[in-house]
Amino acid sequence: MILSINDLLREEQEGRHFRVLWIDPDNKICYLIDVENNTAIPFLRKVEELTDEILQGEYVKTKEDSFLPYLHDDVPEAHEQKRDKAWEIIRELVNQEPDIYEREKRGELVHHVLKKFGSTRPTVYKNLRRYWQRGMTPNALLPDYHKSGARGKERAAGTAKRGRPPVYGVEGINVDEATKKIFRIALEKYYLTTQKNNLTSAYQMMIKEFYAEDYYEQNGVKKVVLVDEEKLPTFGQFKYWYNKEYGVQETQMAREGRIKYEKDHRAVLGSSLTGVHGPGSRFQIDATVADVYLISRYNPDWIVGRPVMYVVVDVFSRMIVGMYIGLEGPSWMGAMMALANTASDKVAYCAQFGIDIPKSAWPCEHLPEVLLADRGELEGYDVDRLVNAFHLEVENAAPYRADWKGVVEKQFDLLQTRVKRFLPGYVEKDFRERGADDYRLKAKLTLEQFTQIMIKQIIMYNTTHYLEGYKRDEDMILDEVAPIPLQLWNWGIANRSGKLRSTSEKLVRLHLLPQENATVTYKGIKFKQMMYGCDRALREGWFPKARQKGSWKVKVAFDPRNMSAIYIWDEATGDFEPCHLLSHEERYENKTLDEVLYLLEYEKHMKRDSDYDQLQAKVDFAAEVEEIVKTAVKTVGKKQTHSISAAQKTKRIKDNRRFEREQRRQEEAFILTPKIEKPAEVIPLVPKQEEDYSRPSIKDFLKKRREQKENE
Repeated sequence: MILSINDLLREEQEGRHFRVLWIDPDNKICYLIDVENNTAIPFLRKVEELTDEILQGEYVKTKEDSFLPYLHDDVPEAHEQKRDKAWEIIRELVNQEPDIYEREKRGELVHHVLKKFGSTRPTVYKNLRRYWQRGMTPNALLPDYHKSGARGKERAAGTAKRGRPPVYGVEGINVDEATKKIFRIALEKYYLTTQKNNLTSAYQMMIKEFYAEDYYEQNGVKKVVLVDEEKLPTFGQFKYWYNKEYGVQETQMAREGRIKYEKDHRAVLGSSLTGVHGPGSRFQIDATVADVYLISRYNPDWIVGRPVMYVVVDVFSRMIVGMYIGLEGPSWMGAMMALANTASDKVAYCAQFGIDIPKSAWPCEHLPEVLLADRGELEGYDVDRLVNAFHLEVENAAPYRADWKGVVEKQFDLLQTRVKRFLPGYVEKDFRERGADDYRLKAKLTLEQFTQIMIKQIIMYNTTHYLEGYKRDEDMILDEVAPIPLQLWNWGIANRSGKLRSTSEKLVRLHLLPQENATVTYKGIKFKQMMYGCDRALREGWFPKARQKGSWKVKVAFDPRNMSAIYIWDEATGDFEPCHLLSHEERYENKTLDEVLYLLEYEKHMKRDSDYDQLQAKVDFAAEVEEIVKTAVKTVGKKQTHSISAAQKTKRIKDNRRFEREQRRQEEAFILTPKIEKPAEVIPLVPKQEEDYSRPSIKDFLKKRREQKENE
């Protein structure tokens, strides 16, 4: 049973929930906290005992974590400022693990923070408790917490000299705003340049330029007379304010130039195990275009090109913890799928491709502490959402610095080299050279089949690949751990755990989706000209309310690959509410956002094209109507009797209408039998008595009836 930081455990007997806050590197002890108790404090448990209780069913690990916060893009700025201020105060406290969990040491640490920031003890403890209970992310401090005290305010310069009295020499001056301005000008003019003057020289040139009282010439050389010594800032003050206002990165970039700094001085993270303590300390993600051509699963005659392969690697163990193969170019959309895969159950994932594996073959379903990615993979995405939602630190690799991600870059060569001899359509180095084969025509695999092959290749790599260049530490050597990714991962989980973060796969996916505003109207939830509805909107009467009080905006998450549904965050349940297309919007079902936008734009184009035709038709219609009216006026003017008075014309309207109606009835009557121009002459062969078909009178009818009764 693997226990991870941020795991949520439900006690079956009383129904209480506890969160795992910290696990020691030796996997012996851990700290928990009751997430529903307003006065809870962390308490110690033995990992072995807690694991046994989980196996016995006394505790249950739950993936659906309703206590986790969710960052809205439209959070009020005031709330964000309060969150950031509270986070600034407790940041150094929560990083003091495990001291912050121990009662005696916690009091001393809190006292130090109170002294530093001027906050109150109840406020600090409330924020610590909120942080621990709600998932250990900065978002946990949203939205109901108090203001913290001011931090880091400088005291205004007075008349008395601040600081320690000098042992030798004069006291000097206080550094006020005017002096600091001189310091900045001198540093940027004489030190932060490619001339690379040292700090002492910059100080001397500042004194010469800004603190000269007079000038004189000696042997033809112009020299300066400095002000009195007690009016000069000291080199120590100059150096102090330089260190206070300028960082190492900023200084080196100014003195070396940006290109040289990026090449020779910028930190190279992830190129070794430096700073990587165990599994989950750092994941690296990268994408490459696979060297194979594929065909469509819908039509084998269609060549769909080369797929893009995303791989996520754990730096500590070199374990491939996530993957995605698709046709999305190196972009956020593909990276999103790979990141979601890192938090997914790999047994279920492999089953989608018909591959049956035990959980022990690929036991990776966590988020890391740090994620290193290219700018291309994170382009167009608000990375702060990941940072605040999962306390995930995201780093961007510098341009042209592939060595930053050497671990994941190497995996692509290993994965493709091992399978290339099996793959039809594999692209060799002589591609596009004269006389070389056209590998596109050799394509035989679909995207799904290629993914199956790569999953099997990854499982083989994780479980059997020997890492020749891996530097094992003394503990690994002592435990005889072979440098194989799965063995390193399992050993790290048992001995170096603490960095992996457990969270809901569903929540990870929804946080990775892009977000925009939708509009609640009385006709439905309008998004990109499409109309949606959901149970929550019906329960809360959104649509009648919109009809009475007007529409309003709501934040929605959506998957641009399928617009059949969008998702609204429900603060009451701590979950996303799916909204589905209304029945009359079925034409958008299972369509991508690009397809929808293209259709809408095409319809606009059609309307613009028809505008001219409609205008021409309307003009023609007006001309025809005018001609009919003109003819009617002209004809009637000739036929009307002008001697008849207006009263006479209007007096017989009813009679005229009745006559006109009778005439039209005769003209419009349906005649179903053909009209005979001249009836044929019939000459009877036998004289026949002419029959009377006229209708009998009442008198005849009664007489006939009386005769019938007499005959009976």
